[in-house]
Amino acid sequence: MEYTVNKLAKLAGVSTRTLRYYDQCGLLAPCRVSSGGYRIYGRAEVDRLQQILFYRELGFGLDEIKRSLSAPGFEPIAALSSHLDALRTRRRQLDTLIQNVENSIRAMKGDAEMSDTEKFEGFKQKLLDGNEEKYGAEIRAKYGDAVVDASNAQVKGLTARQYADVERLSQEIGDTLKAAMESGGDPAGALAQKVCALHKNWLCYFWTSYSPEAHKRIAGLYVDDPRFTAYYDKIAPGCAVFLRDAINIHAEKLTAGRPGVED
Repeated sequence: MEYTVNKLAKLAGVSTRTLRYYDQCGLLAPCRVSSGGYRIYGRAEVDRLQQILFYRELGFGLDEIKRSLSAPGFEPIAALSSHLDALRTRRRQLDTLIQNVENSIRAMKGDAEMSDTEKFEGFKQKLLDGNEEKYGAEIRAKYGDAVVDASNAQVKGLTARQYADVERLSQEIGDTLKAAMESGGDPAGALAQKVCALHKNWLCYFWTSYSPEAHKRIAGLYVDDPRFTAYYDKIAPGCAVFLRDAINIHAEKLTAGRPGVED
């Protein structure tokens, strides 16, 4: 079956303006244009639009979606299976948050006891599930299940204050990284080394023990893994490489017994 822009927009629950934009940016072109100048979409385009909307629902940007769908090895069934896993993870996260809210209501009414740690259980589980979904396979292959499970247990045990510190550190790392890049991008500079100290403190909430060598390996992933690179390069172009170089310098100073700048 074939669809015009208006019919496909109504079918998919998107606007005609969205479909026209997808065409303009090369994300979803019609299979043909009628003699009257109307965009016509067929089965392949309908399936591609479904994939686009799944990716969009999972938080992917349009550029990321375009790269994924255009990749030489793209497999629709494998992509749908990945979407399904992600949606199931999201459902588990929502179930945990719902349970957390219900428990909070009972506690406020005096019908149950709830510790401060339990109040943040849903948020911490969401963090763990997100990390597992994105990086679990690689991290477990690299460091082993025992190390990852110990790290997850440490995160689950964070107090309310510690969890707030993790959130604060994450924001401060991003802000200081941006300032370091804008000030000239010297990985050995004071701002860059402050970022490394902040990053070390942030890691220690997830790791059971810290070592400069492990810190350097993590920094290498930020350049080697395009997902990490994209995350940091949103702060500023070249930020992932800059952070890796800064951490390498920081780690060498720690190894030599000359600590870097602390916060």
